[in-house]
Parts: sequence; C-alpha cells; structure tokens
Amino acid sequence: MIAVGPRPASWVDDAIRAGGGTPVDDPGDAVGLVWCPPLEPEGLGRLLAAHPSIRWVQLPLAGIEDFTAAGVVDPARTWTCAKGSYAQPVAEHALALTLAGLRHLPERIAARSWGEPKGSSLYGQRVVILGGGGITTELLRLLAPMRVDATVVRRRPEPVDGAGRTVSPAELPDVLPGAAVVYLALALTPDTAGIIDEEQLRRMDRRAWLVNVARGSHVVTDALVKALQEGWIAGAALDVTDPEPLPRDHPLWSAPNCIVTPHTANTWEMVRPLLSERISTNVSRFAAGEPLVGLVDPAAGY
Repeated sequence: MIAVGPRPASWVDDAIRAGGGTPVDDPGDAVGLVWCPPLEPEGLGRLLAAHPSIRWVQLPLAGIEDFTAAGVVDPARTWTCAKGSYAQPVAEHALALTLAGLRHLPERIAARSWGEPKGSSLYGQRVVILGGGGITTELLRLLAPMRVDATVVRRRPEPVDGAGRTVSPAELPDVLPGAAVVYLALALTPDTAGIIDEEQLRRMDRRAWLVNVARGSHVVTDALVKALQEGWIAGAALDVTDPEPLPRDHPLWSAPNCIVTPHTANTWEMVRPLLSERISTNVSRFAAGEPLVGLVDPAAGY
C-alpha cells in the first residue's frame, strides 16, 4: 500500500502498479509514500506526523536540501531520493556546457562577422570533479574517449572508476591549479555551501572553466562575478545559480565569458520517465525486502 503526495498523480499510480504495489488515497492505509512536486516539505512533515505507519518515503529530487532544512528527514524511517536517476542527462548537459565554453560557441552563435579564430580542445586535459555520485560516474564515462586526466573530490576519498585519483575536500586547493575544467556535481550540505569561494577561484588557472550542474549555492556568486570580470578564470558555465532564478539585471548575464542555462540539465520531460522507473524499482524492492536504490543518509543530508 503506497500513498502519493502532496497531490494525486496518475503517472505515479502507474509507476507504483508497475512495481507491483497498490496506490491508496488514504495515507493511513499506507506503509510507503511517494512525494512529488510541488515539494512542500512542511506539508510532508505534517503528513508523516499524522501517519506513523508510513515506513518508507521516496523523494522526487536528487538534492534533498529543502527537506533536510525543514527537519523532516528523520532516521526513524527509510528515505530514498532520485540520486542517480537523472545522472545521464545532467552529465550530458555538463559536457555540452564544457564544449560550448572551450569552443566559444555562444560568441560564435551571436557573431555576424568572421572574427578571430580561437578555442581549445578537451582531449588530454586535466579536469577536477567535485562529487562522487551518479553524475560523476556518467560524466567520467562521457569524458573517457577524450582521455582526460580526471581527479574526483569527494567526502570519502575512495577510488572512482574512470578517475585517475580521488582526494578528500581538504585537498581541493592542491588539485585546482592546472585543471582546464572544474565540475561541480555534488550534494548541497552545510559543508559544501560556498565550497568555491574567492580563494578557490584564485587557485584555478586563467584558462580554466567552472561548470556547475549541482546547486548554485556551491559557489560564492560575488566572488565568481569578480573572477570573470578580472580574468582569474577563462569562464563559467552554469545550469544553477545563487540566486535562482537569476535576476534580469544580474552581472552574470552580461559577462561575455559566462554561459547560463535555466536549471535545464534535466527538464520535466526527462525527469518523469526516469523518476517513474525509480519509483517502480523501489516499490518492487520494498515489497520484497530488498535494498532500495538511492538511499538517503539522514545524518549526511543526502
């Protein structure tokens, strides 16, 4: 018996049935809950407080900072999120942003004259990826044919397939120099907010691009604006910003070396079938008593 919130959704019911479960209208009859957009974390907290029989909650996003900030992700229940579900389209977008920056595509798309030939190749370059989850795994697969020298920065510095080395966040300042691209693909927690600040931006090469497909708050925006204006780095390609949406008059819009996409690394058209698959898989596993996919560590916040 699986409930759906905060609103009924026929496609979620279909996903529950595809996993062998039964969708129910009354959360009091449910042992599991699939929570979908709109997020309404406070509403989730109230529903769970009223229905202690719910033992498992499936959240719709990979990043769950809104739910942890609201204090609803408690260790008394099993929690899963969509981490890993959207890894392929997000990694694809990260690569597209990278190539667009290195090849100066925004400038050339807007050009009305031949201009100055310029651009650089990603082949054989050093890259740094912050985060060791599904997006990083998929991104490394996409980068493999380009023979990049990849360093992954993650909380637990365990080896990652496709990376030349893995280091802890304490070693971030040491691995930034010399990288052609620095990717942000990590969860947002109190420890990772502002992880790219003025100090780290100054450590990056003048030829380096910063590519953020994680959360805008990973970057200190004022420091990034200064870095772009003063040429500390070559450019930034951002699918996420702080603030978000980015105001019309924000200086990032006018920076010639900045590419901004409106949080579209995974659009709803991409999300829905991937989330449906995650729901079906976890409903099936929950019923069988098997380990769930995308487990959340309430203590870590992701």
